[in-house]
Amino acid sequence: MHARARTVFAAATLALAAQVTVATPGHAASPGVAVAPYEYLGWGSPQPPTTVMSATGVKWLTLAFMLSDGGCNPKWDGGRALTGGSDQSAINSIRSAGGDVVVSFGGWSGNKLGEHCSSASALAGAYQKVIDAYKLKAIDIDIEATEMSNATVRQRVVNALKTVKANNSGIKTYVTMGTTPSGPDSDGADLINKGAAAGLANDGWVVMPFDLGGHSGSMGSVSTAAADGLKNAVKNAYHYTDAVAYTHIGISSMNGKTDESDETVTTGDFNTILSYAKTHHIARLTFWSVNRDRQCSSGGASDSCSGVSQSAYAYTKIFAQYTG
Repeated sequence: MHARARTVFAAATLALAAQVTVATPGHAASPGVAVAPYEYLGWGSPQPPTTVMSATGVKWLTLAFMLSDGGCNPKWDGGRALTGGSDQSAINSIRSAGGDVVVSFGGWSGNKLGEHCSSASALAGAYQKVIDAYKLKAIDIDIEATEMSNATVRQRVVNALKTVKANNSGIKTYVTMGTTPSGPDSDGADLINKGAAAGLANDGWVVMPFDLGGHSGSMGSVSTAAADGLKNAVKNAYHYTDAVAYTHIGISSMNGKTDESDETVTTGDFNTILSYAKTHHIARLTFWSVNRDRQCSSGGASDSCSGVSQSAYAYTKIFAQYTG
């Protein structure tokens, strides 16, 4: 995620608790899969995931990124083994603490499975390896760069996700993409249209309203405008009502300073986005990244800090108020 900086960027009861949030008297419902902030364990001085959970109340994290090893084989960051390493240990710790994970495929840099798997069935098989390895309930396809710009690959991703949905009852799928200030660009709109034409019952089409190449107004207002554009694209492609379309979209923001000098996403902007999410009951509310959700000790923003004055986890705590 995060272009340029992105280039580096048992019991049945327990299982049910990980998926369902229930409000009880005197207690706020806890955030579930709809709020799963990105944490990148490969760089950016990642915090122990269980520390993030205990400090913020989030139960789910999106772990990034699952990439190609140069062929149609998934590995963490394209190099770390799928299972048996530090990534699996992190997932085990999250689940032991009562949480769960979304695994994100793709991102801005590295070898993408969508390009290195030669067919939709092969790509679905690569996704399935990861789903099976971790018994996943949700995956995120962060489709960017050349994986997004190639129409053949866009169709391959859609067809592979349709197979995944057919073979994994109840699994949630999110597709995350860049955006313009007014909504998806032509490639993004085409991806959504391809999804609708294929009959892909995608749970959430998600835009990243940052690194926009110019915008006017606050980052909060431009984020909600981009989300409205996304809602319209999904509504038109799937012939949903407005209300239903909103429940199939998402926002994946970025905290603090982005890669562009005219973009600083403040905690106030996060509150604006949170209010929008609550009003429309969107499918996903997340951001890049937990690694950056702390003040820099010196210098500007980086992969491990936001570049703004803040308390630790200030951004995560705002989105953690969202319960769907």
